[in-house]
Amino acid sequence: MRFYEYEAKDLFRRHGLPLGKSQTIDRPEEARSAFAALGGGPVVLKSQVLSGGRMKAGAVRFADDAAAAEAAATAIFPIRVNGQECRSILVEEKTKVAKEYFVAITWDGRAKRPVCVFSDMGGIDIEEVALTHPDHVSKTHFSTIVPLMPHVAKQAVAATGVTGSDLNKLAPIVFELMKIFLAYDLTLAEINPLAKLADGRFVVLDGHIDMEAEARGQHKKLLTELGIGDDETRQARPPTAFELAGARVNAADHRGVAGNVVEFDGNLGLVIGAGGGSLTLFDAVRKHGGKPANYCEIGGNPSMSKAKELTKLILSKPGVEKIAVMMNVVSNTRVDIVARGVIKGCLEAGKDPAETIAIFRIPGAWEEEGFKILKKYGVDFCDRSVSMHDAAGRAVAKLRR
Repeated sequence: MRFYEYEAKDLFRRHGLPLGKSQTIDRPEEARSAFAALGGGPVVLKSQVLSGGRMKAGAVRFADDAAAAEAAATAIFPIRVNGQECRSILVEEKTKVAKEYFVAITWDGRAKRPVCVFSDMGGIDIEEVALTHPDHVSKTHFSTIVPLMPHVAKQAVAATGVTGSDLNKLAPIVFELMKIFLAYDLTLAEINPLAKLADGRFVVLDGHIDMEAEARGQHKKLLTELGIGDDETRQARPPTAFELAGARVNAADHRGVAGNVVEFDGNLGLVIGAGGGSLTLFDAVRKHGGKPANYCEIGGNPSMSKAKELTKLILSKPGVEKIAVMMNVVSNTRVDIVARGVIKGCLEAGKDPAETIAIFRIPGAWEEEGFKILKKYGVDFCDRSVSMHDAAGRAVAKLRR
């Protein structure tokens, strides 16, 4: 789940990172009072959306007086950035920047450890810097088991050639960002740019944070303090009504998982599960030329009611012609319970299970009992001898008949 910039900076401020003065406004007319509260000097106004590309879209503007600040806010609020509406505007004091740096902490899947990416060429895309000036980018891995020490951050900064006073001022900021990443189960903690001002101070000008969705419960106190509601999925954009309904299905029953619903515009509904297996299945459908109507995750022995309600939700989506019910190579989920749930979901939605379920492939406990139920209703199913890739292909083929 992604944080808005003002929320990320709130978290940074709690941990002592250097930030300029700022205020968040919800209406254009509030820009005047925000301008005055920030000292009456030049300000920058930034649209709060869960997407990049704000500057290119015209959703970041500058103002030198109160009237110009209100005019800028009036212009920003209606702008959609990559399809996203402006939630609010962050008004910050404008600073004189001498140099810009980049720092991000993320997870390296290959190394299976966090990595700190640092560059002394901030303010632009890090991918571009890595291609054109690789010597200006450092990658420093660190452990989640061994206690994190300040010298790791210092090594990350020094690897790009930063020395002296700048090194001594930057290293503690990078070290604190590393600690924030670990403390809150983040998947990304980024500052770009981290600016050195004309007077020698360092200030965080822009920040981004992504948290592991499964960690929401552990950090509920923080999310509540930041004003992030339980119904906000934060999938890099505001949730759709369909996605919010999926979250309610999952929250209604503690047994198993039937959530992480993401809406797409295809015609094949997916009831898929098993972590990485669900991503594999989603990709397999697309590889065969299919158009998924959704992504979701089901598993961990969900109740029959949970499987039923998820099925009904997906079938209620306009344009959905059939559904595919598929899981990973091995699963401890009871096949018979999921079979009962999806069949009952079809029936309650006024659909014929045999015509609606394109394929059912869930290897797991109580397989034979589940297969008997599927046979009774004429549903096409297969066991684990059929690969996930081939099962996805069979589902897509059904839509072409």
